[in-house]
Amino acid sequence: MIRTPMETVLAQFAAYRVGDRRAARLLLSDDMTFTSPQDDHVDKVTFLDTCFPTAERFLRQELVNAVEIEPGLVMLRYIAQLRGEEPFSNVEIMTVVNGQITEIEVYFGGVESRVSERRTSRQL
Repeated sequence: MIRTPMETVLAQFAAYRVGDRRAARLLLSDDMTFTSPQDDHVDKVTFLDTCFPTAERFLRQELVNAVEIEPGLVMLRYIAQLRGEEPFSNVEIMTVVNGQITEIEVYFGGVESRVSERRTSRQL
């Protein structure tokens, strides 16, 4: 079954949250790359071995926005909290081709309480 880019990305987000490697393997293309401030274009195998099994570190990870910013390019913004740390906000941009993710780019955000304070002060 071919999913829409949004369905694919949301399924990957859900698979990550519960640690479902089987589902993730099916949603990620074999030539997928993952980039974050800590990782530079790592391949699918490296991503699944080192980045994927980190979900249990989170106390929470709540999706705030999911937008297809252009065909096949989906942006997620979520608030997450690691054990013993303040909540923070990250953005992920994922490229989807033929129902599989070919690229994931993660942008680390700041502490969520500070992000919320800035947002509130701009609205005043």
